[in-house]
Amino acid sequence: MLWRGLRGSLGWARSYCCLLGPGWSGSVSEVLRPRETGAGCSVYSALVQTARGYARPIRRKMQEFPSHLDDLPSTMLKKDYANLPIIDKVDDVVKRLLSLEMASQKEKVKIKTQQLVEKVRRAPNDSGSFEVQTAVLTAKIQTYQEHLQKHPKDKSNRRHMLMAIDHRKKLLKYLRRTRYDVFENTCKQLGIQYTFPPPYNRRMTRRWVAKKAFCLKVFKEVQKLKAPERLKQRREWQAKARLAKEQALKSDGTPV
Repeated sequence: MLWRGLRGSLGWARSYCCLLGPGWSGSVSEVLRPRETGAGCSVYSALVQTARGYARPIRRKMQEFPSHLDDLPSTMLKKDYANLPIIDKVDDVVKRLLSLEMASQKEKVKIKTQQLVEKVRRAPNDSGSFEVQTAVLTAKIQTYQEHLQKHPKDKSNRRHMLMAIDHRKKLLKYLRRTRYDVFENTCKQLGIQYTFPPPYNRRMTRRWVAKKAFCLKVFKEVQKLKAPERLKQRREWQAKARLAKEQALKSDGTPV
């Protein structure tokens, strides 16, 4: 197929040079004519060799990136077959078929997720706490990052990765606010480097100041209009509470 394309190109060059004149066609024929070497082999001139080199496809070597699944041993069994009692009696060939050496990427990610969850879970049956959710999201994010290193133009998976990172940030923010010791342990076990969000700075313009002042004025007016209704409701609640207290004292026999 390559030789046919090259012959077509050379034929086009000859016909084009014939249109230019007899001198051009003769020189091109001289360049394209095979020449005998000392060993008796016919070799084309430099023009044909250049065309051959140009037509040869370029094979780019795929760059290898480190994976977060490299620490999983290839002899480890899959998640569904690890706890079977009969697994010790099977043949070595069957064990190899059920090991991670023959496992898919999805099965390896399941085992990696289970390992991360075991590091941070509160109890053996814990499957929904904030620490477990953070571990699951961490495994997903690492898988997305590894995929995007090989396929940087995959916009859909990049969007899913950013959504997972945002969700994990919210979980870590809640843990940091409520249980700081659990937050520190989770970041340490999962290898997460928590960065504080930047402070919110808004440029103050004349329009923004006027809008804020107007909103505050409207809020105060609404509070004034709702004040009598709230006072009436509060008095009703106090009267009901007083009546319930009196009834409780009468039922106990204590004079009011």
